[in-house]
Amino acid sequence: MTASRKQAALDYHALPRPGKLGISITKPVSGPADLSLAYTPGVAEPVLEIQADPEAAYRYTAKSNLVAVISNGTAVLGLGNCGALASKPVMEGKAVLFKKFADIDVFDIEIDAAEPQAFIDTVARIAPTFGGINLEDIAAPACFEIEEALIERCDIPVFHDDQHGTAIVMAAALLNALDLQGKRIEDARIVCCGAGAAGIASMRLAIELGARRENLWLVDRKGVIHTGRDDYATLNKEKREFATPPTERRTLAGALAGADVFIGVSGPGLMKPEWLMLMNERPIVFALSNPVPEILPEEAWAVRKDLIMATGRSDYPNQVNNVLCFPFLFRGALDVRARRITREMKIAAVRALAALAREPVPKEMLEAYGQKSLSFGPEYIIPKPLDPRLRECVASAVARAAVLSGAAKQPYPPHYPSQGDIR
Repeated sequence: MTASRKQAALDYHALPRPGKLGISITKPVSGPADLSLAYTPGVAEPVLEIQADPEAAYRYTAKSNLVAVISNGTAVLGLGNCGALASKPVMEGKAVLFKKFADIDVFDIEIDAAEPQAFIDTVARIAPTFGGINLEDIAAPACFEIEEALIERCDIPVFHDDQHGTAIVMAAALLNALDLQGKRIEDARIVCCGAGAAGIASMRLAIELGARRENLWLVDRKGVIHTGRDDYATLNKEKREFATPPTERRTLAGALAGADVFIGVSGPGLMKPEWLMLMNERPIVFALSNPVPEILPEEAWAVRKDLIMATGRSDYPNQVNNVLCFPFLFRGALDVRARRITREMKIAAVRALAALAREPVPKEMLEAYGQKSLSFGPEYIIPKPLDPRLRECVASAVARAAVLSGAAKQPYPPHYPSQGDIR
């Protein structure tokens, strides 16, 4: 980042008031009568109602529209283990996106606990405050243990966005790219470079959508993960889940021979342009490392004219951006008071995003992005973050899936689009 851009970013966060968030009062507090209702003695009435029925907290407090964005700062963006306090600007930023795109209130919480059990215990104890929990920037493999434990201990949705948000948006883009390339996910050979939170979740979701396990190749820093590796016994269980049988193809280049899809969630420059020639006809390349992808689009296009390309950046077509998912997934989950985020809710979000990219693009979105036209095709396989239809489209699909999968405590909201006979 240039010196001027660095200063602009610092000024944005510091001026005229530090931080990106504030607290607003939602009820009148203009005189003695209001004060007596807001606090003592009037506040005793909802206290007694909630004591008698904990579900009443959704009626009388902010719980129904409040999400905790929680991190321990062990994997902050691409910056690594920065610590809990240094993660706060990112968590505040996440809160801004929740509010901007889905009108969800957020408390950002930074927990100084690198050890998983201490983190789990802390979050579980504060969970009653919230309607949902968004875990963020927690290093693998601890993130898997943390999320699994909190899902079991909490009666509200717990969602690690670095895993599932990335996977959901990537999967929606992948389904559309495969269709455009005349391929099926059931037949596609998929190579994923990066075996952390996003990589593992993406491979798991690909299987849920029909990919065959024998067609998946997972690559970490030491190469292809296979059962014959010298360090196989020491790998975490998430990596072993995707280990192939012993193979002579032990490098990323070896795995790419005959592949249809490359998914990069690893680091800059790890895909060499010449390796693209090893892939099948009409390949799909998702280089999602940010800010520098595994391969730059111009380098890829110079080698393969028949590919479809996506990155995590906004200055290239087909940005795979988690903001397409998490605000709207939580919106749908909160609106039906879901107990958890189910497999069906994730798949519903995938299919809603994929379907929206095929719809005619509204004029207001074209104006927002300064484009004259935009339609489904190789350079538009996923909606853009400022698409005004995202909230209704994704949230309603998630809410419907929550109801049908039995995760919802409330019926499908009447203000949502009609989705047939939902009970």
